[in-house]
Amino acid sequence: MESLNKPYYRIVAIPGEGIGPEVVQASLTILQQVAQLEGFTLQVDYGWLGATAFEQFGSYFPSATAQLCDRADGIIFGAVNQGGLLELRKHFDFFCNLRPIRIVNSLLHKSSLRPEKVQGLDMLIVRELVSGIYFGPSGRSSDDQGAYGYHTMLYYDHQMRRIARKALQQAQKRRGLLTVAHKENALPHLPWTRLVQEEATEFPGIVVEPMLVDNLAMQMVLNPQRFDVILAGNLFGDILSDIGGALVGSIGLLGSASMNADGFGLYEAIHGTAPDIAGKGIANPLGTLGACILMLQQWGEEQAAQRIMQAQDRILAQGYRTADLSPQKEEILVNTQTLVDLLLAEISTE
Repeated sequence: MESLNKPYYRIVAIPGEGIGPEVVQASLTILQQVAQLEGFTLQVDYGWLGATAFEQFGSYFPSATAQLCDRADGIIFGAVNQGGLLELRKHFDFFCNLRPIRIVNSLLHKSSLRPEKVQGLDMLIVRELVSGIYFGPSGRSSDDQGAYGYHTMLYYDHQMRRIARKALQQAQKRRGLLTVAHKENALPHLPWTRLVQEEATEFPGIVVEPMLVDNLAMQMVLNPQRFDVILAGNLFGDILSDIGGALVGSIGLLGSASMNADGFGLYEAIHGTAPDIAGKGIANPLGTLGACILMLQQWGEEQAAQRIMQAQDRILAQGYRTADLSPQKEEILVNTQTLVDLLLAEISTE
């Protein structure tokens, strides 16, 4: 949006539970500083989701939050234990989840793999987010063998095709290789390979590489540098992207964007509520901040996004580490607020 020739954006912040409020507030502080420096205005409204929403409204995803989000340019989300998030994703049809996995040079030694295995690592997982086993028919029942539970992995062809097009578009902007995670030897009625290849006829030059998901998980550990864009359904994408945390040094570093067909997005770190450290002021905000970078890029505020990325890389290169990055030797342990202060100072000196 534009206001008196000055870009104006309204976001809804949903802190949630656990470390969610800490990492969201840290990221908003940095966002506001960058907005001031780059000459755009950022209005923040607060919404509710999860247990905190249930306590106040009697619903994990209250209509008040949905109405707030309806008029926003983006949603910044913290974390919840259960309840509300799937409903939020479904309500706004956030079907396209982007999870970049990029190594920072100063953190090469933090990877679970040898530094030479992850040098230059830069991959993107595109995960389908509003269908599959998390949304299919499910329940509990019993028969003559006893009680049982079931969850159904249901995908319409059009749902697989639309996420395939998004993944192909991303591959077109990058190195032109799209790896398709599937399990068609055991799940033959979900024809990811055929449908993606059919959509790929509109994207000449893109190499489509089907790969069984169990082999793909192994290859992400054996040779992660070979991957460019990975397309996966909801369940497989959930699991594969967590491997990315081990590759780059901490799951606390990874952000994500969940987009609908209109380009409206939900931006969040891929970590959870981390209740063991909640309230201690030691959470790593860089995952949520990484999600905010994706939001800025979606708005076309590329200079603001680059300003944050470069400041973050410089601070990490100076040896500052939050607890999840296990500082050793000359590295400097900092809490959440100190890291925010360092980033604010670094951003302001550019």
